[in-house]
Amino acid sequence: MILNYKMAKKNLLAANIDGCQQFFEKNGNILELAYTELLLDNVDKAEKLFLSIIDKDIRAHWGLVLIAFIKGIVNDFYPSYFEIRNFLEIDLNILINYYKGDYVEKIIRYSDFMFTINPEVYKFVGRVFWNTDLKEQAEFFFYRAKSYFYHDPELHFLLAEMYLQKKDNCMAIASLNDCLQVLPNYFPAVDLLKKLTK
Repeated sequence: MILNYKMAKKNLLAANIDGCQQFFEKNGNILELAYTELLLDNVDKAEKLFLSIIDKDIRAHWGLVLIAFIKGIVNDFYPSYFEIRNFLEIDLNILINYYKGDYVEKIIRYSDFMFTINPEVYKFVGRVFWNTDLKEQAEFFFYRAKSYFYHDPELHFLLAEMYLQKKDNCMAIASLNDCLQVLPNYFPAVDLLKKLTK
């Protein structure tokens, strides 16, 4: 039995949805209820809930963007730069934790479109895949990010970490040097490079 909002939200984010829907509905947590409905594959119900609070919550607008991507009908709801930056990774991670690969696939089909709004999008998608152990997909998006948005120091650092995990120190060092060429004082890269070149 869920006793409070914090517990319900924690359960929802931890892919333990039991009781969340009833709790959010009973307590008027419309945004969270909309996400719960989406995760239960009640897409139309989730859409109606997001629409009901679109004027009160920016996250509801983003929820409608996700639904537009999932439905493949993007004509009314376009994401903003900050919505992509703040919500894309979190929501892709949630969807992966709930085994909603079909939703993830439909959303990332719009990565080229989102890139025109926020050029970091490939890095965000790659990082989600990397952190959820989908390494091959992560590499694809990291390389895509490098091709289109080379001057991102964090991306080069992520590539260095990827090469280190693959035990390719030479490529890791090269990526760290690329990172420091873009931003000479990027501390994580400076620190890691020192450790690798001792």
